[in-house]
Amino acid sequence: MSGLLALLDDVVALAKVAASSLDDVVEQAGHASVNAAGVVIDDAAVTPKYVEGFSADRELPIVWKIARGSLFNKLVLLMPAALLLSVFAPWALQPLLLLGGTYLCFEGAEKVWGALSPHRHDAAAATEVTGDAFHLEEAKVRGAVRTDFVLSAEIMVVSLSAIHTDSLWHEAAALAIVAVGITFAVYGSVALLVKMDDIGIHLARHAKAEPLRRFGRGLVVAMPHVMWCFSTIGTAAMLWVGASIILHALSNLGWHSPEATIDGIADMARAATAPPVQDALRWLVRAALDFVVGLVVGGLMVGTFKAVASLFHRPQAVAPG
Repeated sequence: MSGLLALLDDVVALAKVAASSLDDVVEQAGHASVNAAGVVIDDAAVTPKYVEGFSADRELPIVWKIARGSLFNKLVLLMPAALLLSVFAPWALQPLLLLGGTYLCFEGAEKVWGALSPHRHDAAAATEVTGDAFHLEEAKVRGAVRTDFVLSAEIMVVSLSAIHTDSLWHEAAALAIVAVGITFAVYGSVALLVKMDDIGIHLARHAKAEPLRRFGRGLVVAMPHVMWCFSTIGTAAMLWVGASIILHALSNLGWHSPEATIDGIADMARAATAPPVQDALRWLVRAALDFVVGLVVGGLMVGTFKAVASLFHRPQAVAPG
């Protein structure tokens, strides 16, 4: 009997250790997910464009195909690479964060440039790939999965930098939770967004109560504006999160003054206001300053890219006569 009680004590002790480990994994995954939030917003804002132009019955299957590709990117390709990096080359994490943050700033600034140069979108639309619906859908999905790979790489690197544990298994479990959770959150939100206009049409046509029909009509009218706002927030998030990643990586590499300066300004704004809004104002000031830094960094990258590209695509001179 005493042996059985001792065994039960051991089982309880092991269960407590397992529960503690699980709590640690979940806590680390939650912290990592918060740090990757800006890239997640970017990912969710980018994806809806890949279902534009397709019939309503193909929207959800396309989103599901992209979600499966995203899970493959994160769990099969990127997570093992991130774990190998943490074991064999942890020194490379901060340079990779610098590259990822710079890329986010570049993408955000390029979107701002595109919004200010609408003729570029017209030219892109004129050269849109044409063909039968099946091959066009497959081409769109492949393009979306390629884009997702870059964004997922940023998510995994940012998440890895936020996970602090001595156990490789805990690190792997936390990364897996982040990968699955973020993928379902992003593509679940995208699926809901792309179907909201269909939900509105259904309510407007078939709802028995007039308030519901009015709500459905309002939903149809509002969705283009909602999608525009979502895209705008995604672009802003790319810039401020990209800059935040850059500043934090530079601080970890020994150059503390840029991040410390921005934190100091945000702290002064916090100290100048009343307690109910202090933290919110500090966050807003910090995000606004990060946005400006991201726009400057991204603008420099876009300008450099265009200058280099123009050197290789100079128009041929036309011979006189």
